[in-house]
Amino acid sequence: MEEKCCVIPQKKILDQAYWDSQYKDKTTGWDIGYVSPPMQAYIDSLTNKELEILIPGCGNTYEAEYLLQLGFRHITVIDIAPAVVDKLQLKFAGNACIQIVCGDFFAHEGQYDLILEQTFFCALPPAMRPRYVAKMHELLKVDGSLAGVLFNRSFVDGPPFGGNQQEYEALFNSAFNPISMQPCDHSIAPRANSELVFKCRKNNQVVVHLYSFRGITCNGCMTTVTNKFKDIEGVMNVRMNADYSEVMIVSESEPDMQKLQDAIAYDANYHIEKVM
Repeated sequence: MEEKCCVIPQKKILDQAYWDSQYKDKTTGWDIGYVSPPMQAYIDSLTNKELEILIPGCGNTYEAEYLLQLGFRHITVIDIAPAVVDKLQLKFAGNACIQIVCGDFFAHEGQYDLILEQTFFCALPPAMRPRYVAKMHELLKVDGSLAGVLFNRSFVDGPPFGGNQQEYEALFNSAFNPISMQPCDHSIAPRANSELVFKCRKNNQVVVHLYSFRGITCNGCMTTVTNKFKDIEGVMNVRMNADYSEVMIVSESEPDMQKLQDAIAYDANYHIEKVM
């Protein structure tokens, strides 16, 4: 029998139906009822009220409400759950300074100066993290920034899904520079000593692409493949996701597909195909 190792099971299907049911059933333990102190502090530091701002996985979007109170004029929020989007559309009806979108963040199109991260990253299955970085890079304008809060701890099950600073820095490296991550000293009590505040700026000198991958079944094979890709001239960072189905490649220019295929030609089971 073939032995497979390091495969992370996904117990929940975190689709639109799942998130919609959380709002309908009022099982939204992540919702503290107001803008979180670290997010409020960051928003308070912003001076340009004309910034084009996106808040993905917005939920009840206390961040957007606070931005509007301060006079910000170009805010887009997106959530996959119709129940919460319907509520927001009523709450902000007639306000031309906010656009409310019901849909999949990864299918969203636009260009933004700033994307705010608050409980979205940790709600995604870890296998989607390379896709998250690639999409953020795509949606940001030249010199655009991604900023917010990440968990600096592990969880037995999720969502939320945790992580640590070293893991995050490796994930965002090269696609975003510089990267600033610091322990949060003003979290709410239940999250004390378990959050990182971060800000990173889009690296305009690179391209970031996501590829589907088939054939890998363990961490050892993943390490070999990622090292093969890193050896290609111009490649700066390679991150494969937790179930080995997608790989993000950050490079000085778009990698030649033939070179990528040649790098993994030593195993006939391996196949790579561009996704975004």
